[in-house]
Amino acid sequence: MNAAFGAAEVPERLAGLVAQAAGPVIFTTSFGLEDQVLTHLIATARLPVSIVTLDTGRLFPEVYALWQETEERYRLLIRPYYPRHEAAELYVRQNGINGFYASRDARKSCCDIRKVEPLGRALAGADLWLTGLRADQSTARGDVRLAEADVGRGLLKASPLLDWTRERTLAFAEQNGVPINPLHAQGFVSIGCQPCTRAIRPGEPERAGRWWWEDDAAKECGLHLGPDGKLERSKSVPEQVNA
Repeated sequence: MNAAFGAAEVPERLAGLVAQAAGPVIFTTSFGLEDQVLTHLIATARLPVSIVTLDTGRLFPEVYALWQETEERYRLLIRPYYPRHEAAELYVRQNGINGFYASRDARKSCCDIRKVEPLGRALAGADLWLTGLRADQSTARGDVRLAEADVGRGLLKASPLLDWTRERTLAFAEQNGVPINPLHAQGFVSIGCQPCTRAIRPGEPERAGRWWWEDDAAKECGLHLGPDGKLERSKSVPEQVNA
């Protein structure tokens, strides 16, 4: 797949990847800029792709508004996956409503409950997982490939926008009237859960606004980490908790 579609334009690349899949194709969207562009391409080409999202219960109001706008614009339904309520309730009872600020382990546990476990259910039975990863989003994502095996989940993972810059992605969205989150214009470049996301400052990398109180340059929640991508323990408490 890398050899066949690596040099193709993104629409042809996306269609080729989907056509080669031996089973169900799942695209997971968080309604970020890249995901909105891929939703546009999937919907306008009517590709046989199921679009799903992970609703953590802690998203920005703007995300829910964009979710509705996207469904109406493209006349589709995006399937949600939610955290197991027993696990979420136990976590809050044991750690408090914002206990993820206390340590790296506490934050990772929250991500596991609200994102990683639901992702496992969303991808169950899939042959191909489409993502909006771009190689220039962070140092940790610099070696992302168009297609690679996700051995742990037993499927193929593909990132059709891997070699696009943010500027090119934004230009495509503007030229094609793709609905995007208004928070992007306010400096929220990478948008996750509301209490774990801030606007980035001039000169900061795209994902600096995610889990800003941690010092890990990778800035990952666990959805895209490999076997060697374990997060280091941190006992720091963020300065902006009450901001």
